[in-house]
Amino acid sequence: MSLTPPDSPPDPVRQLSLFGTEAADPSLADLAGLLAGPGEVVRMGGTARLSVVVDAAWRVHVLVAELAARGVAASWEPTEDGRHTVRTAYASTLAPLAVAWLRGGVKRPPVGFHLNGRRLRLWSAAAGSVEPSGFVLRLGAVDDECWPRVRAALAAVGLVGAFVEPEEGGPAYRIGGRRRLARLAELVGDRPPAAPAAEWPGASA
Repeated sequence: MSLTPPDSPPDPVRQLSLFGTEAADPSLADLAGLLAGPGEVVRMGGTARLSVVVDAAWRVHVLVAELAARGVAASWEPTEDGRHTVRTAYASTLAPLAVAWLRGGVKRPPVGFHLNGRRLRLWSAAAGSVEPSGFVLRLGAVDDECWPRVRAALAAVGLVGAFVEPEEGGPAYRIGGRRRLARLAELVGDRPPAAPAAEWPGASA
């Protein structure tokens, strides 16, 4: 699979949202959006590393750029099943994220976990997809103890999601309805140049 990004212009600028991507500068705290989905974090001494397996080359481009914007270098490698693993190096700057999210080595959203535009943007880039029934945000396959708190965080920003069972193509949350989809598009911001319009919230509307 080629990792050459498509040459496509960004979408028109959307109205500023209090919780949207333009509301604050990129920060390491935004990486919690990857952990809300299928991202993983591991600790080693006073450092930590974050990784996520994605299903398309464009996601690699977007995530590497998003991580770089936060001062985090990342690499990627193909998986045996045709996907790609995006992985950071071990870094002390990622240790607080790991401390907040790991309980005995198991991923758990911390108390007070919330979502905003930048976190949702990273989650959408890593594991979001447009379907006829709405926009699907995929979850970690074995993170079932995370799912209720993640769902509550979605609802708190106006994105009540329907749970997609693993045997139906999940685990994932599906955002449906015109108003909710418009809200999601507002929150995640403009489509990254590497992302196909058909895969980004609101971009193909």
